[in-house]
Amino acid sequence: MWRKIIDQHNLNYEQLFKAEKGETVTNFGAVAVDTGRFTGRSPEDKFIVAGGPAGAKVWWRDDKNPQSPNKPLSIEAWDYLYDLAQQQLKGKKLFVMDGCLGARKQSQMKVRLVTEIAWQAHFFKNMFLRKTEGSDPSTIDWTIYSASKTTAKDWEKYGLNSEVAIAINLEKRQVVIVGTWYGGEIKKGMFSIANYVLPLQNIGSFHCSANFGRDGKTALFFGLSGTGKTTLSHDPYRRLIGDDEHGWDDEGVFNLEGGCYAKVINLSKEGEPEIYRAIKRNALLENVVVDKHGRVDFADASKTENTRVSYPIEHVGTRVRGNLIGPHPKTVIFLTCDSFGILPPVAKLSESQARYWFLSGYTAKIAGTERGVNEPKAAFSSCFGQPFLTLHPTKYARILAEKIKQHQSQVYLINTGWSGGGYGVGQRIDLLVTRQIVSDILEGRMARADYQKLAPFNLMVPKKFNPRNTWTDKAVYEREAKKLAALFKENFKRFEN
Repeated sequence: MWRKIIDQHNLNYEQLFKAEKGETVTNFGAVAVDTGRFTGRSPEDKFIVAGGPAGAKVWWRDDKNPQSPNKPLSIEAWDYLYDLAQQQLKGKKLFVMDGCLGARKQSQMKVRLVTEIAWQAHFFKNMFLRKTEGSDPSTIDWTIYSASKTTAKDWEKYGLNSEVAIAINLEKRQVVIVGTWYGGEIKKGMFSIANYVLPLQNIGSFHCSANFGRDGKTALFFGLSGTGKTTLSHDPYRRLIGDDEHGWDDEGVFNLEGGCYAKVINLSKEGEPEIYRAIKRNALLENVVVDKHGRVDFADASKTENTRVSYPIEHVGTRVRGNLIGPHPKTVIFLTCDSFGILPPVAKLSESQARYWFLSGYTAKIAGTERGVNEPKAAFSSCFGQPFLTLHPTKYARILAEKIKQHQSQVYLINTGWSGGGYGVGQRIDLLVTRQIVSDILEGRMARADYQKLAPFNLMVPKKFNPRNTWTDKAVYEREAKKLAALFKENFKRFEN
């Protein structure tokens, strides 16, 4: 259907800018858009078509695996959603964009987006690697049909969660999105697919950022949203490979994407200069508040806490030049935002601890950021990316453990959350302190620190960073630490067999 309107195929930035008429142009030169009533992903509306050889490998949600994000979808429901999308897109002015997922040519996937929304095409262009092989449909591996302007009115009949749906068909290699305009569904839908395709080739597919230093040594930063992956990997003294999704194969690490997708709530030039400087023409701001003069108020969360910007990685002055790849990582860092104030600012992990903390994927939600959350709440997300795991978490953990052992990577845990007490009592660990910790790890100074074992997690912690010493009441710290350890044990029971 898009061949009839080929002038809308793979538009450049200037053409997309003109097509985005009606959107707000900010004083940065970047376009600002609203994503409608959905300002974040809709995980309960995501489905994968059941059945077939592909379906036999998926980690399905069921009574024994309620944590799985992979809800089965019938063939009938898929046909309904696919036909619904085709009817919505038929005869419309479409934007057809081709790109790639994965900087490693041997495992690269060629992706096509079909949408009637100009800024979604812009988002795709920012976030996916450029495709250079031509526009012949036979060269496309996966196709995304984004029919955001229609909804699944018969959702109950087909066993859906609502009028919104993100449906993945692994056999047909297609994705259908209806009812939500949020750009992150396009990005994360394909990440879920990478998390199916790559591990079956024994290639790690991980929710992490990556950079490397002047010594040529690569570091990976794992962490859930808001823990600091993007902020800490944007380092003026190191080359950025990517900020969110990476593969790790026999040759080293590689970015899956061609851009960055950073949170911008409370963004400042002083605190995160690399991200701030990346916001310019061709960047795309989401759900930020802009005044009539085009000025952005990054502190205003009236639309959402999840304000974001997407930009091509070329906007990062300290990016890797050429292919977005790096050698095997010598350092792996797990980031957690512990709002209980229990975990140390830094700890060194053994190989077995690395597996445990990776499968646990711990962070904590902060009071006030979600409705009904009135005090810190522990959150466990396996592999620091459970919503995107298509296979069982142990598959990714096994690959990571093998890579760490094979390449003798050093693993550290960094807490970017609280110290001296929990949220509302203690203090948030200063970003400058965390940056110095990262620097000490990457420059080898942290390995020479004087360590002691910290109960009840048996973590090896530099003595000067013992979190117990920052609490006024040591007995309260020990009591709260035991509570948190019990939550870890309860969560990990699902992996004991």
